[in-house]
Amino acid sequence: MTLPQAIILGIVQGLTEFLPISSSGHLLIVPWLFNWHFLLENPDLNKTFDVALHFGTFISLVVYFWRDIGRLLRAWVRTIAHRKIDSTDGKLAWLIIVSMVPAAIVGVAFEDVIVEVLGKPWMLALLMIAFGGVMWAADRYARHERELDKLGWKDAVLIGAAQALALSPGVSRSGITMVTGLFLRLTREAAARFSFLMSIPIVGGAALYKGIEVAQEGLPAGTQTPFLAGMIAAAVSGFAAIWFLLAYLRKHDFTIFVIYRFAIGLGMIILIVSGVRSGMGV
Repeated sequence: MTLPQAIILGIVQGLTEFLPISSSGHLLIVPWLFNWHFLLENPDLNKTFDVALHFGTFISLVVYFWRDIGRLLRAWVRTIAHRKIDSTDGKLAWLIIVSMVPAAIVGVAFEDVIVEVLGKPWMLALLMIAFGGVMWAADRYARHERELDKLGWKDAVLIGAAQALALSPGVSRSGITMVTGLFLRLTREAAARFSFLMSIPIVGGAALYKGIEVAQEGLPAGTQTPFLAGMIAAAVSGFAAIWFLLAYLRKHDFTIFVIYRFAIGLGMIILIVSGVRSGMGV
């Protein structure tokens, strides 16, 4: 892996982790599009690099939401100490924990199988288009009337269950949690904010879970600099993506992301049908 390739993939990870266009899908699309064989031919290196990129996006979440994290943690500790939920922040902290459970269970048990079965370029193309259609429907027909403080236990369970589906490359974790929030009548900004807050333990947990394996084996020789560059690129671009999306959704809808998903999916299908790229991988 070259340094420019690591930086490009870091930027792609940071942007697509939080924009509703699928990070796992793009991390497969970019090597496929540019015919980069190194990650496909070195699956162990791929997993290790994935840890670095996830750690970078986790840093961007912590930096952007550090005030929210501190406030929610204090409120959560108070609910335990008092043995009751007596504040909006305390309830939100528990809702985030509840929403984590489905994705954590599915991720630990089936992530490798899902990526192997559904991570083919032809399937990615179809999922990019299909979920773009779902996003368009939710954005157009849902009533955007509830703020974050109106979120309930049932809502958290439904959003958490939907998040488990995002393990399929091309769906988008942020996208499906936001769309589910829209169907539950959250405003666009509230849906995005809850999606980001609930991703903090998920992204951090994933980085920690995979990082333990990496720590036992160490980084492959000669990869330290590309890995560090990719992690920094993911952190910087991830912060920019969070800032942009929250500001953008205060005045705009999801149309730009729907169009993007359709364009990427159709472009991939054209490349596959024309024989320029294989529908089965690099």
